[in-house]
Amino acid sequence: MIVSRTPFRLPLGGGGTDLPIYYTKYGGFFISGAVDKYMHIVVNDRFEPGIRVSYSQTEIVDVPSSIRHPLVREALKMLNFKERIEIVSLADVPAATGLGSSGSFTVGLLNALYAHQRIVKTPGQIAEAACDIAQNRLHEPSGKQDEYAASLGGLRSYEIDRRGRVTARELRISDDTLSELEYGIMMFYTGIKRSASQILGKQRKRVSEDDDAVEKMHRIKAIGLESKKCLERGDLKRFGELLDEHWAVKREVASSITNRSIDSWYSMAKKNGALGGKVVGAGGGGFLMLYCEEGRRKVKAALEREGLIEYRFRFDFEGSKVIYNI
Repeated sequence: MIVSRTPFRLPLGGGGTDLPIYYTKYGGFFISGAVDKYMHIVVNDRFEPGIRVSYSQTEIVDVPSSIRHPLVREALKMLNFKERIEIVSLADVPAATGLGSSGSFTVGLLNALYAHQRIVKTPGQIAEAACDIAQNRLHEPSGKQDEYAASLGGLRSYEIDRRGRVTARELRISDDTLSELEYGIMMFYTGIKRSASQILGKQRKRVSEDDDAVEKMHRIKAIGLESKKCLERGDLKRFGELLDEHWAVKREVASSITNRSIDSWYSMAKKNGALGGKVVGAGGGGFLMLYCEEGRRKVKAALEREGLIEYRFRFDFEGSKVIYNI
């Protein structure tokens, strides 16, 4: 039996520039932090013939090509598994909430499957294999942020060149700044689930057809680069303000990332002291992230009266790892 543990991720700047439609022309840049909410994948040799996969549903099939779960199907085909394998997934946070669950699932699954085959891969190689499944095998309108942040862990900036090669650098951030950042970021679950693929598909189409959208993506990348400087020099007030600027620009790229409820909650949070924030991930629902230096209690009280639930977290610095192998 093998168990892998893979963190979810929290985007902190430059989101959207990790999409191929953008980085293949201009190069991408983003900041992402792994958090202590996890995807656990259990891989076990199966006594009976066939393959058993258990997630929100349970499948028992004869061959990988018959598996309905696309990520499991393609991962098993990639690693040339035939049968007699059992896979179970357990997540701290449900899918479609903006924390990169699909990327964490694929990274954790590959990590466990490689361990099963006694194949050693670096975190970067596992991340790239996970990206290959999403982008090339399944043709999802996805980027590279989720897989790399989940696999490498920590609080890092990532550059993507036009050929898709990723360079990751750990942020040079002091312990005091890190503690203040963890304390200042507030995460509220909106209760709204949405399809990231649909929203990202619309964003990809807009960027491919509209020069104004491309200019806005350039602005998002510039905000990400400035956010990195703010984090490394400990200017968290300016970081919070940049979150607000990023959210304003991102809304103009894809209107489907927000709705009346989200706009109302965001406005309410700012009136009560939040410096800035955004809906995490593709948008449209999931988690609302806010940054506060003062007024945390007022923000929490106001949003909880609206039915939102706050979830606390810490950053994860280990990334995806096999925690049990026997």
